[in-house]
Amino acid sequence: MLLALDTSSPTVAVAVHDGTTVLADLRSEQAMRHGEQLAPLIERALGDAGVDRRDLTGIAVGVGPGPFTGLRVGLVTARTLGLVLGIPVHGVCSLDVLAAEAVATGAVTDEFAVATDARRKEVYVATYDAGGRRTSGPDVERPAAVAAPIPVVGEGAVLYPDAFPTPVGPVRPSAGWLATAVADGLAEVVAPEPMYLRRPDAEIPRAPKSVT
Repeated sequence: MLLALDTSSPTVAVAVHDGTTVLADLRSEQAMRHGEQLAPLIERALGDAGVDRRDLTGIAVGVGPGPFTGLRVGLVTARTLGLVLGIPVHGVCSLDVLAAEAVATGAVTDEFAVATDARRKEVYVATYDAGGRRTSGPDVERPAAVAAPIPVVGEGAVLYPDAFPTPVGPVRPSAGWLATAVADGLAEVVAPEPMYLRRPDAEIPRAPKSVT
């Protein structure tokens, strides 16, 4: 029994998968409130699936790339639950989840890219072959610098149509597809460590330089 969660986008996604099918697949209604919404959404997903957290045998978590605060909330929650329950935590690049869904649903049939919103008028972007294997990235770039005529999955294509004129497939990562990707081996599993790609906006101030 697998619990999956992704906090790499403005909304929180949570799902429960029994190894064969997705039993519950939820997304928060409000954006940018990851810390307030993740725990209640987990409890709701478990309730909808009729699963007690003690029945869980693994946790899948999107590692980004994404904003510092959102990723931290999801990864800390996943690692804490894994430690408390004594079960493994499987990390997956959130762009790979979008790619896996696009391939499995037939939204793409040839090479394509995935681009998500990185704010600051930038996108997180990676390219994939027709089977969904990542061939480059992920990177953070200005849309104009990675403009492509090939199909582009993800919110970046919606936000920057001039750079990505062929939007296809899902817009934001689905926790249901994250769980399916792990259960069915559709994406590479990595350590549950955040993929930031850029320094966080809030940093600990450096010590002042000594005056000589």
